[in-house]
Amino acid sequence: MKYPLLPLVAACLFAPALARADVTLPAIFSEHMVLEKAAKVPIWGKASPGEEVTVKVGDQTATAKAGEDGTWKAVLDLSKSGPGPFVATVKGNNEITINDVVVGEVWVASGQSNMEWVLSNTLDSQKEIANSANPMLRQFRLTKNAAEKPTTEFTGTWEVASPETSGKFTAVGYYFGKDLQKELNQPVGLIYTNWGGTPSEAWTSPDAIASVPELQQSLEKQQAYAKEYVGLKAKFVEDFKKWLADTDRADKATPDIAAYAGEKIAADGWAPVNFPAKFTDADGKPFYGAIWVRREFDMPKTDKSIWLDVGNVEGFDALYWNGKLIKANSFDTAPAGRRTYSIPANEIKEGRNVLAMRIYSPSFQPTLQRDFVISGATPAGPTVSKAEYTQTAPAADKVAPKLPAPAMAPQNTATYLFNGMINPILSYAISGAIWYQGESNAGRSYQYRMAFPLMITDWRKQWGQGDFPFYFVQLANFLPKDNTPVESGWAELREAQSMTLKLPNTGQAVIIDAGESDDIHPRNKQVVGERLARIALARDYGKKDLVYSGPTYKSMKVDGSKVRLSFDNIGGGLTAHEVPATYVKKSQTNETAPLVRNSPSSELEGFAICGEDKKWVWADAKIDGNEVVVSSDKVANPVAVRYGWANNPTCNLYNKEGLPASPFRTDDFPASTANGKY
Repeated sequence: MKYPLLPLVAACLFAPALARADVTLPAIFSEHMVLEKAAKVPIWGKASPGEEVTVKVGDQTATAKAGEDGTWKAVLDLSKSGPGPFVATVKGNNEITINDVVVGEVWVASGQSNMEWVLSNTLDSQKEIANSANPMLRQFRLTKNAAEKPTTEFTGTWEVASPETSGKFTAVGYYFGKDLQKELNQPVGLIYTNWGGTPSEAWTSPDAIASVPELQQSLEKQQAYAKEYVGLKAKFVEDFKKWLADTDRADKATPDIAAYAGEKIAADGWAPVNFPAKFTDADGKPFYGAIWVRREFDMPKTDKSIWLDVGNVEGFDALYWNGKLIKANSFDTAPAGRRTYSIPANEIKEGRNVLAMRIYSPSFQPTLQRDFVISGATPAGPTVSKAEYTQTAPAADKVAPKLPAPAMAPQNTATYLFNGMINPILSYAISGAIWYQGESNAGRSYQYRMAFPLMITDWRKQWGQGDFPFYFVQLANFLPKDNTPVESGWAELREAQSMTLKLPNTGQAVIIDAGESDDIHPRNKQVVGERLARIALARDYGKKDLVYSGPTYKSMKVDGSKVRLSFDNIGGGLTAHEVPATYVKKSQTNETAPLVRNSPSSELEGFAICGEDKKWVWADAKIDGNEVVVSSDKVANPVAVRYGWANNPTCNLYNKEGLPASPFRTDDFPASTANGKY
């Protein structure tokens, strides 16, 4: 007998059993999930090649067989399903049980920071959160992931709206979903996939970007420079190290860190900070040396880490939380662009917390471009600063090596967020999508006319669910008021958004009355969600009599020295809202400012008019039935009119349903952002 063969025989006999893989599911198929009430609802995952998998939700069952790569997809018919809750099972070689599954309406809520903005940091949030318990309103939040190539891997969890969880819901999505759930009496699920400060191109697929040569070429240049940047940064580090030694400007150790970063410090010597902050010395000249920035604020109890976003920092920073160093950056480790830090849960106290940042700047003026943001919101409380030590300005013949231009951050690179945060969920059945983004494209608004519809069309193609509803938020009013008519990148971005309504099954929520001059994140997210919900209820859920849009420009007619404007979406008729005496600068700190009217004697504010010379002046405007008549004694022969054409316009034309008119222009003069390219 040749006994040595026995181990080989045994190995062959048992190999199939050993190779068997358990059925696995993506994170979105988990406890508390909301499935779309539709005829085709895919459920997918991985298993052993050839393995048969059976999925059951309520009384509906579907079966699939895993392919050679181990992937499988079963499709349920839930079009006649009740809301549940159900226990779902997925059975192959093993069995997975998923509790508390409901069937209803699933909406993707995506975009940049204003969609990312959480409920806990909005107006009247405490009252809303306290009354937010609703087992039929749920959210799945994808973990942020910027990926160079399309991926199917992702993480996230479903949460049911309650006083313990709803503070972390997307605020816009929460109010949108709340209204839908109330009106429909059906479960509503929100898929929260957002990343602050990102352009639309980052959310667009590789195929779509490749179809537009100017975008594809930009992407290739960005990727090439990202590789080149590694060498450029290494050379800078060596050159800067030598420069510090040659000029004797190396940083000094802080003798008593607790005096600046500790939880209790002496109050003397600290000065208030206003953002954006460019730090200067006593003579008003650029500061050099080390300076501390500090903020105290309250936080609720938490068992999860939080993200602190300090924006762009000019200087080498060290971040402290309650006196403990979180991370220090020097000239060889400081990342380019925005600085973000993870604060461990065990460092966060219920009640008062202290954030302190030390900025060392030996060769350029230390700067904080904007206020701190913690998990999508700016904490309350003043920010103060104090110099630790100063250095004289660098000698003219001792100029420091220049830091190379930073590579494009992954989350801002075309396709990367589609790859990591949209591609993984493309098979999930949805009702539609709501979108709040555009701020990061405002420097190249004209190009957004192409880029935004490209993304929407791309999503629809990739999802394979036809022209599903896609409703978006027009940019709010923001930045200082203008006392003369001017060109505006934000106005041109709003125009590009309005032009996107040419795509089928799209809608726009206008919030030109809900912004804040000093805060790009207006805190009134309730009005945003409610206006989006009106669109969906009217367009998709049978509320045909519900007016969902404010007046939109239709046509103009020159009548001597006057221009007559007609509108669509007038609802019950045009009306002029009262112009307030003040406008909101920053609601978080209750800051307002006196509102100076541009046309004090006019019924309507926000209109400008010009003649052939294209010199714009403020106009008088009044409602005449279903039209608006615009004129100015400075323009005898008008050729064009603009309304709300500013970063932060004052305008008061509404329909009687209380929805504001969308900003517009009747001209097609060259756009100020025409040369802005991605």
